[in-house]
Amino acid sequence: MKIEETVFQNYNIDKNKLITYGFKKNGNKLLFEKILSKEDFKAVIEFDKQINGKIFDITTDEEYTNFRIENSVGFSSEIREDFIKLLTDIRDNCSEKQLYQSTQTQNINKYIVETYKDSPEFLWEKFPTYAIYRKQENNKWYALFGSVGLNKVDKTSKSTEIVEIINLKIDKNDLDELLNINGIYEAYHMNKKNWVTVILNGTLSDKEICDLVDKSYKNI
Repeated sequence: MKIEETVFQNYNIDKNKLITYGFKKNGNKLLFEKILSKEDFKAVIEFDKQINGKIFDITTDEEYTNFRIENSVGFSSEIREDFIKLLTDIRDNCSEKQLYQSTQTQNINKYIVETYKDSPEFLWEKFPTYAIYRKQENNKWYALFGSVGLNKVDKTSKSTEIVEIINLKIDKNDLDELLNINGIYEAYHMNKKNWVTVILNGTLSDKEICDLVDKSYKNI
């Protein structure tokens, strides 16, 4: 996932706020430029439905791309940090956070909040879209929302499209039956004998997923 996608994931951008921030109209796009702390480099941020950015070496007018290498060190790491700080400042001043993107995810979240009176907890700064729900009486998780590339959960797919998912606790005796249902997969990053992953893209109905949530709550 690109840096921009990570920073702005689950945020809705307000174009008017971008203009107030300093973005300038350029045809159908909005552009913003800023000199970075390394004064020979500047960031050029473009908005056209989504945010994209580039870094340029001012002395040569050439694009600098090494900062996009994850776990970069030294100079590239400093440029990457400056870029992320700038994007984060734009996000915090020009957008509003939307807890979940898909209508189905919003519906399932609403069901959990209204039925079990539990609120989502965001435990991982590195994964801002991941939220867990705990059963109050024993403090154990019974649901985890997240977002991931489709091919990470559906091993038959080559698509890297980001989809929202929910991990739910199951009775392990039901595992084989559940895995034969379209839209239910082996648990992503959780115990594969006791949990499953459900894609929240309408493959299963809201009621079917809510029924699984209820079973997960009881299985905890």
